Amino acid sequence: MKICVIPIDNRPVCYNLVKDITKIDKNIELYIPPRNMLGGLKKSADVVGLYSWLCKLPEVDAIIISLDTIAYGGLIPSRRSDEYFEDIKARMLDFKEILATKNAKIYAVSSIMRISNNNCNEEEKEYWNKYGKYIFEYSYTKHQYASNLGLESPVKRLIPPEILSDYKRTRSRNFRINQMYLEWEKEGFFDTLIFSKDDCAEYGFNVMEAEHLVRMGGKVITGADEIPLSLISRAINTKLSVAPVFIEDSSKNLISNYEDVPIETCVKNQLNFAGVTVTDIDNADIILIVNNFKDHQGEIVMKNPTEQFSGELTLPDKPYMVADVRNANGADNNFVNELITKFKYDNFYGYSAWNTSANSIGSLICGAKVKFGAVNYNETAFKKLQMIRFLDDWAYQANVRQEITKPCDIREKMKPYENKISKILDLPIKNEYFYPWDRLFEIEVQDELF
Repeated sequence: MKICVIPIDNRPVCYNLVKDITKIDKNIELYIPPRNMLGGLKKSADVVGLYSWLCKLPEVDAIIISLDTIAYGGLIPSRRSDEYFEDIKARMLDFKEILATKNAKIYAVSSIMRISNNNCNEEEKEYWNKYGKYIFEYSYTKHQYASNLGLESPVKRLIPPEILSDYKRTRSRNFRINQMYLEWEKEGFFDTLIFSKDDCAEYGFNVMEAEHLVRMGGKVITGADEIPLSLISRAINTKLSVAPVFIEDSSKNLISNYEDVPIETCVKNQLNFAGVTVTDIDNADIILIVNNFKDHQGEIVMKNPTEQFSGELTLPDKPYMVADVRNANGADNNFVNELITKFKYDNFYGYSAWNTSANSIGSLICGAKVKFGAVNYNETAFKKLQMIRFLDDWAYQANVRQEITKPCDIREKMKPYENKISKILDLPIKNEYFYPWDRLFEIEVQDELF
């Protein structure tokens, strides 16, 4: 199968993860643009270069696109860009003409602009460092009390009118672009078009927009970075049935951080979106073990703890995969230590614990589905994928990151974890670690396996 992917940006989980997962099946031929053409934290994508690259693309079966990359230069530029609607529309119409010449199914995702609940402007407009929380609260209460005509949140007076006006103008522009994509879908242009709710809460302008897009016939899913991987899962014609099993079964109705649906709904939505059948244990091809939270999801970086796993893990004889979502962005140490003690490799289909629940679950499913349906299975590639997830999600995010205050050389700190993972995967590990966006939030694991 020949697949083209244009990622959201150049982060390892958006770029490298696509390559690592598709290598599990040597029968998948991946076409992905050079990494330096994609957007980053402080730069936008080279759209002209991407146009040229796409024009030269040979015939493929599926093209998977993050539309934000072309429209705005990437996910973060989609929140920062000051371009006008008409300019972006013209750019996307040119892009549509290029795609129309390709004899391929088109799977696309466009984000519904998030509303971050903090005063950090690293990924937002400059004024977010002073007014981010106020804008979030204004948006939240505006939606929450929308039925009470004329009722305004008192926080509105704390936001300068020109800043609120700029914020609303950016939101309106992005929403109009998404409405344009819906018109393309009605024309039959997309095989699948999905709108992503990134870092959302129960209420907010982004949730209102999502509801509006659904009423217009659009499809919306909570998540963001994992969605191109979910679209790969969807494009792969492999029948797969999965049975979710929740470690904290009585708490599966609770909502994860940065999401607006219960964790059970999140799991089922991700499985259905990936083209996977949700079933019971007896009829499942793979069992999905979900290490969920009891009363609230923890967040290690924010020093927001939660009760860690304290039971005894019994791994099934059937194929299994593990979504460790007790914390947002980082493994549950107790759970991983128990998993390593009981580990069964022969029927293992993957582990994931990075960032939001949707991020972890969607990417986990993709790797498992590629392995399950592999025509020409590459075991080394699968082991490499698992090595990276354990070392990033567990060793770094849940442990080493907690010991450092700025990007630095972490090779020595990572060695004890490398030794444990090397043993359970029977894989030699010799890694280098980098900070691709020069911040602690993500690392890039580089190895010598390929």
